Amino acid sequence: MGKPTGFLEFERALPQKESVESRKQNYQEFVQSYSDDQLNNQAARCMNCGIPFCHSGCPLGNVIPEFNDAVYDGRWEEAYNILVSTNNFPEFTGRICPAPCEAACVLGINKSPVAIEEIEKHIIEIAFRNNYVQPNKSYIKTGKRVAVVGGGPAGLAAAAQLNKAGHDVVVYERDDKVGGLLRYGIPDFKLDKSVIDRRIDVMEQSGVEFRVNAEVGVNVPSSELQAYDAIVLAGGSTIPRNLPIPGRELKGVHYAMEFLKQQNKRVGNSPIDVEEIHAKGKNVLVIGGGDTGSDCVGTSNRHGAKSVTQFELMPQPPKDRTVAMPWPTYPMLLKTTTSHEEGCQRFWSVSTKAFLGDEHGHVRAALVVDLEWETDALGRPTKFKEVEGSERELPCELVTLAMGFLHPQYDGLLQQLGVKVNERGNVDAAEGEYKSSVEKVFVAGDMRRGQSLVVWAISEGRECARKVDEYLMGYSELERKDKAVSYA
Repeated sequence: MGKPTGFLEFERALPQKESVESRKQNYQEFVQSYSDDQLNNQAARCMNCGIPFCHSGCPLGNVIPEFNDAVYDGRWEEAYNILVSTNNFPEFTGRICPAPCEAACVLGINKSPVAIEEIEKHIIEIAFRNNYVQPNKSYIKTGKRVAVVGGGPAGLAAAAQLNKAGHDVVVYERDDKVGGLLRYGIPDFKLDKSVIDRRIDVMEQSGVEFRVNAEVGVNVPSSELQAYDAIVLAGGSTIPRNLPIPGRELKGVHYAMEFLKQQNKRVGNSPIDVEEIHAKGKNVLVIGGGDTGSDCVGTSNRHGAKSVTQFELMPQPPKDRTVAMPWPTYPMLLKTTTSHEEGCQRFWSVSTKAFLGDEHGHVRAALVVDLEWETDALGRPTKFKEVEGSERELPCELVTLAMGFLHPQYDGLLQQLGVKVNERGNVDAAEGEYKSSVEKVFVAGDMRRGQSLVVWAISEGRECARKVDEYLMGYSELERKDKAVSYA
């Protein structure tokens, strides 16, 4: 424990951000760093609990009190080693994770939780500056080759772990650059793409091979994968949820990822081979109240939108925990993001009934109606009805649908491999085994569990890699550790 009285002396404080007007002029990250004293004070707030619930809140099981203690004492290399023992990419989670660890922080019962996510980001950035982050150089090679299909966080985590185990790994990525949703989904102002490039460089120096513009099942025959000793499918959940209402076919109505991916390509100077989508001078309607919707808000503001409005079908979440959200569960609370701070009208309990077009077939407005929700005994919404007389038109020339994703893409690779899918439409794999219905084919990330958080994708990739390693080597992880000891 860094300082026994730290949680009594210091309040939670987050780093300063650039002003709204300044950051809206570019696509750069705008959250500044702690000073040395601020970082020391925030680490001092960790209570080193007898039962640290933050461990269970984090899907990766990060060893949080220990790295906080090392940060407090300035033992940076130790803090880095503790952090990366469970997390391959803290530079990603330290920027874009919703921090379920903080929701489970014991200090959060009656005070503000420890700023775990920011401390994590500072550890890895200090580690890069001090050259603690080095390529993996395995002295024992297994001679086994693994194909990882998908260069998002799940695929990258699986590749990194398999590389550490001594296997030769090739990652197939269908886009022109590696990163998946990190590259072409998360806006640059939340995750600068140089952060991804820096990590890919380390992985390449470690021996991982990346093949871009390689869509297996389309321009790369799936038969090519049969030459590998194991295959990891980590393509994500990429089919978006649609809104099949009258007027959906109008110009100007797009899936959120079409909009966000284009902007990331602009910033990254990658070619855009479809009609451009831009919000400049337009009334923008964002349908969907999650993080993807928020990213559309921030991007629209940077485009110079005339106005930005965000709708959510569900009622407005509470500001504080309710009896239906007891600690240490992750609470569904009202979240105001940095993009909302930049300008946005937000409405809850609103349903979109139709899109209305002009004489040129372009969307001009949305026909919407307010909803009235019924709740159960715990205050959770159960069913709704339309509020009589609330139907109205909302002017909009650009609509982004940010309502989540349904399942992975079936056409191409999955159909050609013949893997079984479950009732949710994801690739079927026994819980905890990550093995598909096809011999030597494993699956990880959103393609297996459905759309989820980046931190879950990394966890899935790590756990899948462990199962692939056991399969390739013919014995359990525990047996392998015993054999490794005998080699010493």
